[in-house]
Amino acid sequence: MLAPYAVGLAALVAFPAVVTVALAFTEYDLVRAPELVGLANFRELVHDDVFRIALVNSLVFAAIATPLRLLAALGLALLLHRRFRGGGAARAAVILPTVVPEVAFGLLWLWLFNPISGPVNGLLTAGGANGETVLGRLPPQWLTDPNHARAGVILMSLFTIGEGFVILLVARRAIPSDLYELAALEDATWWDVFRRITLPVMAPALALLCLRDLVLGLQTTFVPSLVVWDGGPPDYGTTYLGLFAYRNAFEYLRYGYAAAATVVMLLLTATAVVVQLWAIRRWSRRAVTPHGA
Repeated sequence: MLAPYAVGLAALVAFPAVVTVALAFTEYDLVRAPELVGLANFRELVHDDVFRIALVNSLVFAAIATPLRLLAALGLALLLHRRFRGGGAARAAVILPTVVPEVAFGLLWLWLFNPISGPVNGLLTAGGANGETVLGRLPPQWLTDPNHARAGVILMSLFTIGEGFVILLVARRAIPSDLYELAALEDATWWDVFRRITLPVMAPALALLCLRDLVLGLQTTFVPSLVVWDGGPPDYGTTYLGLFAYRNAFEYLRYGYAAAATVVMLLLTATAVVVQLWAIRRWSRRAVTPHGA
């Protein structure tokens, strides 16, 4: 029964990974045969200003977007886990952006961020004068300011939390109601209930989503940065590691160099996952350990 999965894993994940690692030590342009260059690609990455910018952009995105996405999914799951009139429509609204094709989603946000006719800035400037917000400040320049553009990528990612929302919704509904009834008998505060019951019981699902979002975080930036900003605004405001590797491979035909960047991205992701998994496990043990134990 495991054979189909094992074959697919070997053909679609393991084999490409081995090839990528091998290509990272070569110079390959898809025309000539690969030429072994050792660590030259990695040394070049160290001195590549564009790679450093892409690396910083990716790390900042992962550090900010991952916890924000997790908090948003958790908050919505806790808010919408009860059955009430209109609850199904609300839950569907959370899931819907996730199932929209990524390119269509990016084009939609390109219109939303339009500084002239886009509804985002139109909403922010409602009630203001001379195109300013009610606080007397200009609205964000989503398409021309690098910092605002990076914030826009994070904002877009907060609307694609449908899968995490579903997992946390199921995890919350799986918590026995008896636990909350016992907490009510003990006059526990809402914070104690949340900290001592809800979070510890949902810790496995939260750990899974933390790891998943961290792994996929470097990939989810690819379509927004390419479709909405094309890697800009200058200089390389929304160039992330995924887009950096894509351009070197398919635009500049530097497959070995792109593979080296991919290997670095893989190593960074693996390190972050190990650290995060250790922290989550340590926190979950503390959360379920009684005081004085």
